[in-house]
Amino acid sequence: MNKMIKEIEDMSLNAWPSHKMELYDGWILRFSYFYTHRTNSVEQFGTSTLSWREKVSYCENEYRRLGSPAIFKISPLVSPDFDYVLENRGYGIQHTTQVMTMNLEDGVLDHPYPKVNFTDDIPDVWIESLFDLKGTVNPVHRAVVPSMYRAIVKDTICASIWDNGKIVATGLGILDRDYIGIYAIHVREDFRHMGYARQICTGLLKEGRRKGASKSYLQVVKGNTPAQALYVSLGYQYAYTYWFRVQP
Repeated sequence: MNKMIKEIEDMSLNAWPSHKMELYDGWILRFSYFYTHRTNSVEQFGTSTLSWREKVSYCENEYRRLGSPAIFKISPLVSPDFDYVLENRGYGIQHTTQVMTMNLEDGVLDHPYPKVNFTDDIPDVWIESLFDLKGTVNPVHRAVVPSMYRAIVKDTICASIWDNGKIVATGLGILDRDYIGIYAIHVREDFRHMGYARQICTGLLKEGRRKGASKSYLQVVKGNTPAQALYVSLGYQYAYTYWFRVQP
């Protein structure tokens, strides 16, 4: 189980680079002007030689210098004792995420997807449309985040559905090892409940399988019931949960 979790955690780092990153004694400090928790947090990926107290203080100072509270990602690979240390320092849990996985041969991928367009690269219009779908108005995010998408080193499958000359639904598949990771599933509000998210997901998974993937993973915010129901209906199962502890 831990081997699978480590594999997915590594792949998710490959899939979503941060604007700035610093390696520190087996930890990686990620900073992206607080665009998302995942790209603006500390992750543990290697062996530590320094004390937790020393390292947490260092991280707090680094994020303070960058104008952000310190955020630590707590996955099942992180010691429960470390989570307890953060709790005792007043860190609260914010933004819990559930990771789901699937063997593609077991997936329910029979839904047609005639409206989905695919490209191997990530066009500027797709990124700008994603900002609009998510309601991203922060000018710093709109200036910085495109470079984060450009920094993805793995092969990608970019999906979109257009209506009247505009993108109304998006999705992104990222191929790594024998997995396809599913990201950026968004549908414009007035086009929801039309099956577009299912079309996007089905198309990405089948394209991923065509390109050699045999498994898939995705991450969904806990409490996002409609998305969770969709993913379960496609054949995904819950694998593990992680959360973020945020400096008070």
